[in-house]
Amino acid sequence: MIRDAVAAALFLAVVMTLGDYVWAALKLPHVAAYGIVHGAVMCLCFGLVIGWRTGRVASGAAAGPVIGVLAALVFYALAGFLRYSAMLPAWMTFWILFAFLQQWLSPNESLKRATVRGITAAVLSGVAFYAISGIWTRGSPGYHVNFAAWFVAFLPGFLALFWGRKS
Repeated sequence: MIRDAVAAALFLAVVMTLGDYVWAALKLPHVAAYGIVHGAVMCLCFGLVIGWRTGRVASGAAAGPVIGVLAALVFYALAGFLRYSAMLPAWMTFWILFAFLQQWLSPNESLKRATVRGITAAVLSGVAFYAISGIWTRGSPGYHVNFAAWFVAFLPGFLALFWGRKS
């Protein structure tokens, strides 16, 4: 379980660091279409992880981008008045939705337990995400820092999602 959570956090840290690089290298403006695509790609990878853990990779990969688009829409719906702080509820939304996906793909736990697992992942990872969120607003000291920050942000959520579940 811990090994899987660390592997998942490392994988998503690579994906997100590559995303940070693409945004910077292409000097992409922050517009909703790019953000939604970014969220869909990230969540495709997240869905692959959940699918791998449940033995249903294709289903996880198919559901991941849908969750990514929903989380991105949460961000853009709230960004008008919360600005970049809207990232936190969007981040928490996708953790909760991925807990439900995990329960749906491997229904050996109740929906109530999946809800608690999702909220726990959202809160723990949300705190970690908030702690690293300055990597975009203060300018990055380097992609190695982005990678480490993403790892720190993802690890608590994956630990909560995978705790006590067999792969």
